[in-house]
Amino acid sequence: MSIMNNGIPVVQNFINGHFCKSDQFIESIDPSTGKPWMKVPDSGKSEVEKAVEAAENGFKVWSKTSPVERAKVLYRISDIIESRLEEFAQAESKDQGKPLWQARTLDIPRAVLNLRHFATTVQSDKEIAVIQPEIGVLNYTVSSPVGVVGIITPWNLPLYLLTFKLAPALAYGNTVVAKPSELTSVTAWMLCSVFKEAGLPPGVVNMVFGYGSTVGELLAKHPNVKAISFTGSTITGKRISQITAPYMKKLSLEMGGKNAAVVFEDADLEQCVPTLIRASFLNQGEVCLCTSRIYVQRSVFEVFIQEFVKETIKKIKVGAPSAPDTWMGPLISKQHMEKVKNYLKIAEKEGATFLCGGLDVDLDLPPENQNGYFISPTVLTNLPDMSFCMQEEIFGPVTCVVPFDIEEEVISRANDVQYGLCASIWSKDVSRIYRLAQEMEVGTVWCNTWLIRNLHMPFGGVKMSGVGFEGSDASREFYTVKKTICVKTY
Repeated sequence: MSIMNNGIPVVQNFINGHFCKSDQFIESIDPSTGKPWMKVPDSGKSEVEKAVEAAENGFKVWSKTSPVERAKVLYRISDIIESRLEEFAQAESKDQGKPLWQARTLDIPRAVLNLRHFATTVQSDKEIAVIQPEIGVLNYTVSSPVGVVGIITPWNLPLYLLTFKLAPALAYGNTVVAKPSELTSVTAWMLCSVFKEAGLPPGVVNMVFGYGSTVGELLAKHPNVKAISFTGSTITGKRISQITAPYMKKLSLEMGGKNAAVVFEDADLEQCVPTLIRASFLNQGEVCLCTSRIYVQRSVFEVFIQEFVKETIKKIKVGAPSAPDTWMGPLISKQHMEKVKNYLKIAEKEGATFLCGGLDVDLDLPPENQNGYFISPTVLTNLPDMSFCMQEEIFGPVTCVVPFDIEEEVISRANDVQYGLCASIWSKDVSRIYRLAQEMEVGTVWCNTWLIRNLHMPFGGVKMSGVGFEGSDASREFYTVKKTICVKTY
């Protein structure tokens, strides 16, 4: 499957069941070394047009395949990925920078779960039927696939989020043109060989690699692409919303977050502190659900920050992704690293106190990683709520810890951002938890925990964190079109 260009392996587009040669490429950089390790197609209009045409032809067959048969193909795909878990984990870690243990235990297993979950749920869907005997009428509903779906996925959880969208799209009979991030295209390309091995018909999934400003825009504006499912930045999500408006496409936009944790004085700190360290720094903080604002009740504020900082320094080892003791790898790119560093410079100007981390930390990296994109986990305090670091999504290993006094105050402060993706509440008072969970302006509230995801539950955000939800029922609604049929029986 692999070809070479100037000694570097080349990713290939996958259109109508075939891998396709390209003439123009984007260098894919290993973020732990700063050196190219793959080349990705720099695709354009021709490739997008061919992919959409292939998806339209594939739809004629796949949409008429029974849910049971579609589920069998999804199960085969999941089984093959699982059998090649180590291969996928190694590639995901090298491509994205995440620790290898995380790719092995979280990213790739979750991709397998996504496929199996939607293969199961599609076989248990029920329609609505209503009989009106007094007028001799039968009303019933049918759900049909939308058609060709455009899927645009980000660089932070490449295979995990791609399969979260692909699985329901395929389960409900749609065909797909996918555009993974140009920064992390390798596991999506590897997945295409799995499709062939699993017997997925040609044209059902087409993978076009390239920049969002070209491939993504063309896909979003294509009149024969009926829906767009996107995960990524709020800026890009807003752009997709604008350019698709004339076409009335279905949209699912999961965008940025500036997620708050609220820690009350009765919280179990032995559980809370390690969980919020994980919530702040997992995947280098490059997860839309990561916690970047921690509000701690003043009576326990000093105790909390002492434990939080001590455990962060003790437990989080920054290093090469393949090293078994590495907890945090490099950021995705030099550009993103500079963005995060710029926020730290702004924090210094705003008078923040750096409890740990910062710009000039010696990370004691191996020689081969000296030019990688590493930043130490950073904990800030003494920042006003309207500061840049408290208001804007940094998307890196930076979290801000500030005190609060009373419940009403902290609800107002936690909600006072443009985003609304998730939050967590930490307290032993059950009535308080239920009360606050209702007040938080977010799509998901975790109470005394973080990042427990049940795929039956709807997932998405409010405000500038997104439009639409996905999950068992929510994905069925998005990837299908409901039709009511009314029959006069006599």
